[in-house]
Amino acid sequence: MQLSNRLLTIASNISIVIGVALGIGGIVRGGSLFIAVGTAGVALKARHLRKFDFYFPLVIAIALFALAVALPHGR
Repeated sequence: MQLSNRLLTIASNISIVIGVALGIGGIVRGGSLFIAVGTAGVALKARHLRKFDFYFPLVIAIALFALAVALPHGR
């Protein structure tokens, strides 16, 4: 089942807002993971557009996910 663009946009925005709220609250690792998932959702929404609009946010999401996992003392 494919996600519609509207549902993907809503889920991505909610994930990014949750990530920012967690980051403000001090839960850096969880916030980074939520922001990475939201950014990946934004990239998937742009998969039919130009290549740069798809790959650049996807690379940022992967890098943010790797950084969140590699944090030594993230809560």
